[in-house]
Amino acid sequence: MITYNDIYEASRKERYSEELQKLSKRFVLNFSEYLKDKKEFTSKEDDPFSDVVLKTKKQLENAITLFKELMLRRRKKILALVLIAAETGISKQDFDNMLDFEKDLFENLIKCMGDSDKKLNSLLNGEKENEQLNELILFKENVEEFVDMNGEKMGPYEKDQMANVPKEIAQILVDGKKAEIVEA
Repeated sequence: MITYNDIYEASRKERYSEELQKLSKRFVLNFSEYLKDKKEFTSKEDDPFSDVVLKTKKQLENAITLFKELMLRRRKKILALVLIAAETGISKQDFDNMLDFEKDLFENLIKCMGDSDKKLNSLLNGEKENEQLNELILFKENVEEFVDMNGEKMGPYEKDQMANVPKEIAQILVDGKKAEIVEA
């Protein structure tokens, strides 16, 4: 079982250390149980203004504040580790001190950084971003078969039918009030 002092110490150690601090794997679950116990205690007492109840309520508020601060500091440290790992390729620093959900966060952020770097490199190499060439439209009335900009046949389309058509065609149909663009 976790105590207020355990929460305070974990928060204090995290605050004054550069590295991610080791927490028990059940720290969050234990904190959840702590909250539940304290809330039950304050709700069961007959006199809601007794010194014990008031002290417990204040301790509960402080524990919540400390826990939030602890999680925020840990996230900041994880973000810093992600940036270091993205630059150096070393991604396991302080990995052992992460809780399971923090490891997932770390791995997902590393993946996002890698994807972002790939996109940046492709832009730097002169590749253009994938521009959306088609538009999803909803027909407001029946439209007979017609020829697109490349001479290909399109249609016919019925009222309330949806179709993915080239942007130029979509704009013509929208301007002619025959269709409307479907927002994604």
